[in-house]
Parts: sequence; C-alpha cells; structure tokens
Amino acid sequence: MKLRVGYELVYECLNATPMMLMLNTHHSRAADVLVPDLLQTDPPVPVRQYRDGFGNLCSRLVAPPGRITLSALGVMDVPEQMEAHPEADFERPVEELPDDTLVFLLGSRYCETDLLSNLAWQMFGHLRPGRARVQAICDFVHHHIGFSYGNARPTRTAWEAYQERSGVCRDYAHLAVTLCRAMNIPARYCSGYISDVGLPPPYAPMDFCAWFEAYLGDSWQTFDPRNNAPRIGRVLMARGRDAADTAISNNFGSTQLIKFEVVCEPEASLAFDHAIAEERLARVG
Repeated sequence: MKLRVGYELVYECLNATPMMLMLNTHHSRAADVLVPDLLQTDPPVPVRQYRDGFGNLCSRLVAPPGRITLSALGVMDVPEQMEAHPEADFERPVEELPDDTLVFLLGSRYCETDLLSNLAWQMFGHLRPGRARVQAICDFVHHHIGFSYGNARPTRTAWEAYQERSGVCRDYAHLAVTLCRAMNIPARYCSGYISDVGLPPPYAPMDFCAWFEAYLGDSWQTFDPRNNAPRIGRVLMARGRDAADTAISNNFGSTQLIKFEVVCEPEASLAFDHAIAEERLARVG
C-alpha cells in the first residue's frame, strides 16, 4: 500500500534563529521509500544534515527573521496488514543484554526509573517474563492515563503522568518505557507517523505520534500503550531515550509555531508519485 507522509510547519522567528530538526523518516525504512520526504524551506535557506548518536537523521539551518515554512511530502510502501509480533518474547538477564541496549535501562529526562521502580515490581513482578509482561504494562498505562490534548504540557514526566493520570501519546510512552526499564527490560522511545487505515471513523486530526520498543529475545519489538492495538502504516522517524532525544525541532531563539499540519494517508493515484518527483526535480533545478 502506498502511504503518503509529510508535514507543513510554519514558525515566526523574532531574530535569525538556529534550528535543529528531526523531521525525516528513519533510515531503517529506506527500502520502503518510493518518494523521499525531502525537507523544503520557504524562504530557501542552507540545510546541513548529520546523524546523531541514536542514528536519527537531523537537519541544521538558520531561520531568518520573520516566517519560515518547513515542509515535506513523501510516499512509503507499507504492508496492508496489521502489524505482527515476532515470535521471540523472552527477557534476557541484564548480564546477557547487548552493550548497546544498556543505555535504555537507565533513567532519563522524562523517565524517572528511581521513582517508579517499587511500583513496577509490585504490579508486574509476579507476571511471566517476556511479551506478556510488557503487554500488561501497556494495558495498565492505556487504562490509567486519560487522553487529553487540552491538558498536555511539554514538561510532564512519566512520574507526573502516573500521578496526574492525564496526557497525550508521549506521556503514555514515557510511563510505559519507565515501567519496563524498572523491570530491567530495555525500552526506547519512538516517534513518527501512524495512519488511521483500517479504523472506523471519526478520525482525529493527524499528528506525529509516540510509541516505544522493548528488547525481547534478540530484537526490538514495537508496543503502543496509547492505541494498545496493532496498526497499519506505522512509520518511524526517530528513536531515543525519551522525547528529549526525538524532538521534531529545537529552536535556539525566540520562535512561535504558527501552523502545524501532518499528513499520513493512503495514496490511491499512481500519478501522485510522478507529480511529486517532478516537483522535487523542478525545485532542485
């Protein structure tokens, strides 16, 4: 299935403002890209890219004073079936975990493992290790937190989400990640696109979404405590310890977000691919 993904973000900058952006699909999905989601800026400014310590593609630019529009529109080839889980679902003892997973056992900016460790073991310590235990954590978080855009704030931590019982998808992910880490299960925060394909209406306005991956067996496996069900068209953008590592933008100056639109929907027209490709070539030319 062809899935088009993209965004249009408009910022108002008081002065020339350096920006660090994380707005591209993840390199692990490179084989699925039919039309690349190239970052476009209006007005045009130089953009330099690099990969951070977690392998995420980051873009650097300096926005001029006034308004700047950041946009992209790409096409991905995604399975038409709901996500399936790998068979391996056992937990590895800490001493047997690969070195590169250990950082995802530690507390981080939004994931206070020290504050939630006792609670985690009281609630989930008696359960069978593996996918069943991680899913039990997701079930708990899904029912414990009430989804609320109106009550969202960027500073809410996992401990605060647990206490306040309210938040958005990042709060669900932070709390589940923290409970997993407290149980010695490596867990990493993920952000990207999730489509509504296969779901009944009504549909909420599209947004970037958060979920997490837990290390079970010999692989990272996807879990989604906010939706708590398999989805069609999940497209990864970035991974990290928590939302601080995957922010779509870090702006080093006074800015205001004027417009925020996200696209993640099926593309039925074959002509769309050619139109996007021609547009990209025209801009490069």
